[in-house]
Amino acid sequence: MSNITKTAKPQKWGVVHIYSSFNNILITLTDITGAETLAKCTGGMMTDRGREQAGPYASMQAAQRVAQEASEKGITGVHVNVRAPGGNKAKTPGKGAQPAIRALIKGGLRIGNIKDVTPLPHDKTRKKGGRRGRRV
Repeated sequence: MSNITKTAKPQKWGVVHIYSSFNNILITLTDITGAETLAKCTGGMMTDRGREQAGPYASMQAAQRVAQEASEKGITGVHVNVRAPGGNKAKTPGKGAQPAIRALIKGGLRIGNIKDVTPLPHDKTRKKGGRRGRRV
């Protein structure tokens, strides 16, 4: 009976900020404090068609690129902050947020916390368009 203890590989954590609107998706990797940006990619960098920028495929490609850059810099696990436009705009993230998280897992990163950090108004803010709305 030998008492062999495996030394755990030191883990380096980061934070992935996913801003997912209905027009585009921005994925940013920072250190654990959020002060230094380590990698950044958008859906518009992955496709040349404007209507596909916020789609699931472009967001998966962007997340795979961020995961690859994270592994190059030695980051093994990430906490995920998902954000929608918020305020008086859409409160739900776009259709690319969930595939982006799946692509991060597939890219070999461990996921810690997943938080929704969408800003919510504390008072009644007015939508743009004036009193009678947007006239077409």
